[in-house]
Amino acid sequence: MPPAGAAKAHRTVSRVTTILELAAAHRSGVRLAELAAALDAPRSSVHGLVKGLVVTGYLREEGGAYRIGPAINSLLAAAPPSVAEAARPAMEQLHRQFDETVMLAALVGDSVVYTDTIESTEPIRYSAPLRTRRPLHPTSSGKCILAFGTERFREGYLAGHLSDPDQRDQIRRQLEEVAEAGVAINRGETLPDRSGVGAPIFERGKVAAAIAVAGPSSRLADKITEIAEATKAAAHEVSEHLAGRV
Repeated sequence: MPPAGAAKAHRTVSRVTTILELAAAHRSGVRLAELAAALDAPRSSVHGLVKGLVVTGYLREEGGAYRIGPAINSLLAAAPPSVAEAARPAMEQLHRQFDETVMLAALVGDSVVYTDTIESTEPIRYSAPLRTRRPLHPTSSGKCILAFGTERFREGYLAGHLSDPDQRDQIRRQLEEVAEAGVAINRGETLPDRSGVGAPIFERGKVAAAIAVAGPSSRLADKITEIAEATKAAAHEVSEHLAGRV
């Protein structure tokens, strides 16, 4: 069971955020029938939510399709400088150094989402799916978020996603190693032919994101330690920048 007081999903909130995510992912807009199918909900229920988002400016309707509205941009304009802005130079440096795909990952709900990426120029490379929810474990970025997040969040995630106590214990030990090393490595755990390295970015004392480098296991195998150290250093540099120390 998740720890007492742990955050729980709320159906209406989940539906609203899914609607906004789908609208953001489709530049030409998304139709009511598509939203209802994605939510597995009656069209009448989804219609009410969508119209409410239109009235408040978070969606706009064009030709029967719904797109992100101006209220979203107003929120973003009021936000302080983002982690993405701070991380971009470090990502570019890692890309120049190794010419592998470099990603910035953020926690969204109980998933990890890549919010920015610079792809390798190699013909065979890892292509990171942007703005797509992925499990926290076993991705290298997700391991960082779990290892450096609060115990309540970590235990809630493990309890909610893993029914086998032995498997939970195994992952706890793995995350302890990540916390000690300051970097996470994924050797073919997500895809058999892909490896990745991730390191946490901190803001105001909390893990805010992670930088990851990924590519074919055959190409990363001999330099995984070098990539891990460089990624850890890059994430630390971003954390220092966010703290105003550089």
